[in-house]
Amino acid sequence: MKIYLVGGAVRDRLLQRPAGDRDWVVVGATPAQMEAQGYRAVGRDFPVFLHPDTGEEYALARTERKSGRGYRGFVVDADPSVTLEQDLLRRDFTINAIACDEATGTLVDPYAGVRDIERKILRHVGPAFVEDPLRVLRAARFMARFAPLGFTVAPETMDLMRQVAASGELDALVPERVWQELRKALASARPSAFLRTLHDAQALGPILPELEALYGVPQRAQFHPEIDTGLHQEMVSDMAARLAPGDDLVGFAALTHDLGKGLTPREEWPRHIMHEQRGVKPLKALCARLKVPTEHLQLAETVCREHLNVHRIDELRDATVLEMLGRMDAFRRPERIARIALCCDADNRGRLGFEDSAYPQGDTLVRLHRAALSVQARDIDTTHLQGPAIGQALAKARTAAIAAARAG
Repeated sequence: MKIYLVGGAVRDRLLQRPAGDRDWVVVGATPAQMEAQGYRAVGRDFPVFLHPDTGEEYALARTERKSGRGYRGFVVDADPSVTLEQDLLRRDFTINAIACDEATGTLVDPYAGVRDIERKILRHVGPAFVEDPLRVLRAARFMARFAPLGFTVAPETMDLMRQVAASGELDALVPERVWQELRKALASARPSAFLRTLHDAQALGPILPELEALYGVPQRAQFHPEIDTGLHQEMVSDMAARLAPGDDLVGFAALTHDLGKGLTPREEWPRHIMHEQRGVKPLKALCARLKVPTEHLQLAETVCREHLNVHRIDELRDATVLEMLGRMDAFRRPERIARIALCCDADNRGRLGFEDSAYPQGDTLVRLHRAALSVQARDIDTTHLQGPAIGQALAKARTAAIAAARAG
């Protein structure tokens, strides 16, 4: 029985990046031998065990053979005769197919993953790559993480990704897994690389058609020098990652704020009147299909509807600002406002030449919300008021507070 550290922990060590969870492969063992040593079986589809002391995952070396559609359509063989090289062959990318003998520190690298790390190339291990459609998403997500380091997708790997997209296999992806990969990409340093990789692989349409619809849609050059709405979205997503690193709530709301532009009739191009209202329907369709958490949907819908109003907040009447805050649910969910401001800031800066521009509207939104929030129902003299009159008095006092904050 031989134990090796494998996968991301080895890769990240070679990249001199902080490592996450450690995964182990056990060669030459049976499930009975693992349990006899105190390991606890937890794998449902293949033999995975938890270490009795560390709780880390130890999987028996295995091979996989395609038996049906989707990423679950595999027959697994975890016989003790399966070699480490055979186990590594079933993995997705060469940079993830490196093992380390922790006892000696020796690397086992049968598919030149170390070389690809040095050359900063994301390359598939073998032709079986096309058998698992999830690997297309994983390639895009890895690019969101590693593109800032200079990584690119190998041309032959991109060809295989296009082959998977054309096969219809992406339709078999489980919505929860798509959302999981998307969420990780949005929390990465460069979400645009996720979008661009899928777009170039002709896989964005089958997976996220609402976003694919933005590519090739023009915007007015005086406001959007980058012109293409798809490029604008890539820039907005990267700016959101810069302003709110690791926050996938902000990332998702920024990602979906302009979906309505994909529905603008061609005869109206490059103007996109009412795109913020048009965007709600495709946003809800996307969220329903991927089973996106309610919190993400609610923030994204608010940003979709209101981002233009925040951009022109200085032009809005005080009472109109209060109405907007009400639509944002800003008094029951005050923590939303800072995130909405960040999303609108990302939208403003996610334009060619505007990357470092100031966005005072975000500070104004936060400041006026704070002023309105400082007025509570208990502060209102309700001695001679009943029913709707109490709400009207509260609104009047909050409007006055907004006016005072503007003047001050």
